Amino acid sequence: MSIAKALATLAAGAVFGFGLALSTMIRPEVVLSFLQLRDLGLALVMGGGVAVTLLAYKLLPRLLKQPLLGGSFGVHPSAWNRDTLRGAALFGIGWGLTGVCPGPAIAGLGAGNFSLLWAVAGIALGALAQGWRADRQA
Repeated sequence: MSIAKALATLAAGAVFGFGLALSTMIRPEVVLSFLQLRDLGLALVMGGGVAVTLLAYKLLPRLLKQPLLGGSFGVHPSAWNRDTLRGAALFGIGWGLTGVCPGPAIAGLGAGNFSLLWAVAGIALGALAQGWRADRQA
């Protein structure tokens, strides 16, 4: 990976983490309030993210010949299968029970919420278990 791509990745991650912190999505109690339909502020955050992404996917390929750091524009579809549905269900159950999502959990650690280490450890174990299972099936 070139230095430019590494710096762009770092900058994008920092902006994403800052946005998660600013939206208070790094606080599990805020997420649980949203999921219990008591505070719908995060719906605006998610809607804003979808709107920006939609505009970027539609406009950037028309405005630029190629991405700023090289390569080409493209959509990388993936097939839906049983594993995708199981993973989505497991993610939804975990998010609903704990109010913790992987991205905000890591951003929350950066903000000093070290109790999220338990959630990050569980996420890592789940990812390792899925990788091990996929290797066994291959």
